[in-house]
Amino acid sequence: MLLKKQTVWLLTMLSLVIVLSVYYITSEPQSQTKNDFASTTEKAKEKAGSKENPTATSEDGKTTVTETASGEGFESLRLKLTDTRNQQIEEYEIQAGSADLPAIKKSEALDKIAELTEIGRKEEILEALLKQTMGYEDALVRADGDHVRVTVKTKEKHSAKAANEIIQLVRSEIGSMKITAVEFKPAK
Repeated sequence: MLLKKQTVWLLTMLSLVIVLSVYYITSEPQSQTKNDFASTTEKAKEKAGSKENPTATSEDGKTTVTETASGEGFESLRLKLTDTRNQQIEEYEIQAGSADLPAIKKSEALDKIAELTEIGRKEEILEALLKQTMGYEDALVRADGDHVRVTVKTKEKHSAKAANEIIQLVRSEIGSMKITAVEFKPAK
């Protein structure tokens, strides 16, 4: 019975990986090539010059709030994060499908797969909420371990009030994870 349950779970996760892979393969390609992207990043660094980005600490005293001029696009970062997470899931799927590992290790691998999938789902939900309910042009939420980093693209200057609203939204969705940074990226 346990083996059938694990097989169904494994097939479900494999299906999810395949669907995500097809989605990213068929989604719109990035308009910038690697060379264009590198030159854009260099131009952003030159434009920023030697002045530092304004930084503040939120009311909770634990979260850093910054305005960043990073040249790396949200889609590129999202793609890297998804690729890394898919590789981790694939490694856990191999472990779960191994005949040499004891059942407890296979179960732990399946739990890790479920955890990574859930974190990815919550990141997507938060990004959509930040864009739709709070009106940001784009948002990137990166959960790593028990830390969360949020970057939003906005035309307005960052404020402690906006950062605290973001923190409250993230806490309501993610729960016990620590929000380590809220970054405001100027929109063009």
